[in-house]
Amino acid sequence: MSFDTLGLSAEILRAISEQGYTDPTPVQAQAIPAVLLGGDLLAGAQTGTGKTAGFTLPLLQRLSGPPAPKGRRPVRALILTPTRELAAQVAESVSTYGNYLPLRSAVIFGGVKIGPQINKLRSGVDILIATPGRLLDHVQQGTLDLSQVEILVLDEADRMLDMGFLRDIRKILALLPKGRQNLLFSATFSNEIKRLADGLLNKPALIEVACRNTASERVAQVVHPVDRERKRELLSYLIGNGDWQQVLVFTRTKHGANRLTKQLEQDGISAAAIHGNKSQAARTRALADFKKGSIRVLVATDIAARGLDIDQLPHVVNFELPNVPEDYVHRIGRTGRAGNEGEAMSLVCVDEHKLLRDIERLLKREIPKDVIDGFSPDPGIKAEPIPNGRNGAGRGRSGGGQRNRAGARGAGGAGRGQGGGRRRSAVPA
Repeated sequence: MSFDTLGLSAEILRAISEQGYTDPTPVQAQAIPAVLLGGDLLAGAQTGTGKTAGFTLPLLQRLSGPPAPKGRRPVRALILTPTRELAAQVAESVSTYGNYLPLRSAVIFGGVKIGPQINKLRSGVDILIATPGRLLDHVQQGTLDLSQVEILVLDEADRMLDMGFLRDIRKILALLPKGRQNLLFSATFSNEIKRLADGLLNKPALIEVACRNTASERVAQVVHPVDRERKRELLSYLIGNGDWQQVLVFTRTKHGANRLTKQLEQDGISAAAIHGNKSQAARTRALADFKKGSIRVLVATDIAARGLDIDQLPHVVNFELPNVPEDYVHRIGRTGRAGNEGEAMSLVCVDEHKLLRDIERLLKREIPKDVIDGFSPDPGIKAEPIPNGRNGAGRGRSGGGQRNRAGARGAGGAGRGQGGGRRRSAVPA
């Protein structure tokens, strides 16, 4: 199957061709025709499967069909994302594939000045990509009208719920017209996602490209048991011994990301941290340096890394396991994208054995264990409580939502005011 057979216009096909793509990924092959039919859609797809193009391409097609309303351009399509990085990535996709269409798009998120965003909205926008907090800021200031939205996309809906944005999403839904098309994309289908879908979607088409809550089959996974105090030493050894030139490393906390970055630099390994306490400019610069090879290691927290699109990233390392098992799937999904192979390693100490069991239960498989020579764990070391973790107060649980939401606003991607000539087979996410 090629993109030519999916009902897309010559202008969109030209833009796709100029990017060197010919054939759609499985999620694109299913989602594009479904969206073009005009009905609601519930899509389950892991990161790296091309889901972003799966909704941007048919969205562009639908909006370019009928003539735009006369006068000031109203927002006709709204795409909500959980983080700044993902919003920027989606906006780039819209701009790239809408290059030959007379449609205007804009992206708004926290962490940057609101003035330029207001000016952009005033000039008229057909497609708006936004994080929930900053979008509501514009609504409250009277700089945004959502009364003519024809298509709503909730991208990475599971992460939005995990970050505590359900209340904001409900506020936004109340501002939209009833007769719109709704598209919900999620890497996992938790009970909370099912409830959201039941209340939002009207007889949706269902697409589920991968098995529920499973990691990409293209990612080779391994656990390296190690003592907690020797993790940094082992990580530096793996990077040096393997001559890794590009590796994304996950920590649980912002402080941990900063500390590890300094330690790697002391070991002679170029590194940068990306997390919510960094300015948007610093985060953008660190990601750009990582992509072009100026730094070898990007150390990230879960929220900051959501939506990162790094072409052909070979290595992901869980320096610390996440408290929420689904986050493991999102982390390792940064590699093995768009048909490429990837490798995900987890450095696991005695404190994290329960977290590892929870992840393996979610995956319905045991992750292979490999003890590196010289780094065998000391059996005499006792497990200690994991500090600064969510300790189960994550996705959708009472008592955790507001706390996570406040943390996400101040630290993550969507806070109000805080706020990557040859033939390739598929458009990346």
